[in-house]
Amino acid sequence: MPGMSLEHEALIQFLYLAPVGLVQADIDGAISMINPISAQLLMPLARGGDLSNLFAALESVAPDLRPMCAGYAPPSGTICDALQIPVNAAPHGKAQPMILSLTIVKLDHLRIMAVLSDVTQQVQRERQLRQSDAWLNAILTNITDYALIGLDAAGCVRGWNDSIGRVTGFSAADVIGKPFSMFSAPDATTEAGLLDRLHEADRNGWCMEEGTRQRADGSRFWGSALLAPLPDRDAAAPLVDAEGLKDAAYCLIIRDITDKREATQARQRAVFCDFLTGIGNRRAFFEQAELELKRSERVPRPTALVMFDLDHFKSVNDSHGHAGGDQVLCHFAAVLTAAFREVDIVARTGGEEFGVLMPSTDQAGALAGAERVLALVAAQPAMVDGVAVAYTVSAGIAILDGADDSLDPLMKRADQALYRAKNGGRNRTSCWSADPDAQHPR
Repeated sequence: MPGMSLEHEALIQFLYLAPVGLVQADIDGAISMINPISAQLLMPLARGGDLSNLFAALESVAPDLRPMCAGYAPPSGTICDALQIPVNAAPHGKAQPMILSLTIVKLDHLRIMAVLSDVTQQVQRERQLRQSDAWLNAILTNITDYALIGLDAAGCVRGWNDSIGRVTGFSAADVIGKPFSMFSAPDATTEAGLLDRLHEADRNGWCMEEGTRQRADGSRFWGSALLAPLPDRDAAAPLVDAEGLKDAAYCLIIRDITDKREATQARQRAVFCDFLTGIGNRRAFFEQAELELKRSERVPRPTALVMFDLDHFKSVNDSHGHAGGDQVLCHFAAVLTAAFREVDIVARTGGEEFGVLMPSTDQAGALAGAERVLALVAAQPAMVDGVAVAYTVSAGIAILDGADDSLDPLMKRADQALYRAKNGGRNRTSCWSADPDAQHPR
């Protein structure tokens, strides 16, 4: 009918002129319509510039889209809403990586519609708002349940009071003169992390973080720590008051928020966890890694990056199906979680690719961690429908060398080492070196 043809033409014109990227595809991702903005955003990501399938185009940066859409049971509705996808590491001298926002709506049992936009600047503003909200929450919520601690300019405890004993169980002899990192679990922080918090408090007026804390008896709790510099501070002045705050350089407030941990982690999982494996996703990896590298720039220390890739993963999918392959990926994610510290940043960065950033770790420490993973994988095969599935992984290691202060060159070096491990026969590790002949796989 002529009327329908005109309406269809008007709709197509609207889609092409829309100020955001629009893609219509079938339920398996095959693209039937794509406007210029979407093509511009997707072209750099698609292998070989192939824009025939939405899931394939985004596979390298959003590997869980296909199972997410396949697992959406309702006949229509929103599959994901404003999902934020980091596209690349921030190049040298750039403030942050490019971030895409993706919304996918299931139109019916055959079709989906995707909306794409560049939200890099918006995410930066939202991050600043989240930090402000966290500060207000720390001040206004359960203010009666806290430990108030005075610190000197080096971050060491100046005095003891009843609130410290009530929350942490430590006595005056336990804490006075000790760095405030003693209140954190050993695997949840590093020595350099103490200086990082002090610098951030000096720069921003406060520093707020949540994490695993440790009591005097060794038991652990989930706690928030608010650190703020004090006005007119004089770190050289003697301690003269029982509270340990007079002439202190910083005030530290620790609260036990174990009862709120599940709600907090649920919110974090929705934004920062990989849909399939439950570990950090690409967005979590890029955000935390950029923050850690900025800290390393201010206070130099070795920082290691280990990139892992499952060997011959296509054969696993061919032999056990995609569902079996997904179980193997989940198994490997669990191995990574068990093998590394809480302070390490563990994430799935691609389809069968994983990354671990290790603060305050040199090449020897990173190599030991990578070989620990290979040993665990060899000793504990994945179970798929009651059948043991043996698989291997390769690892590439790079160390922040001080010449670059961004994630992009560090990831490229780790990838080069990973390719050398692959070319050397797989199921091995390789450390990057400026001298290619020195990059011997192990």
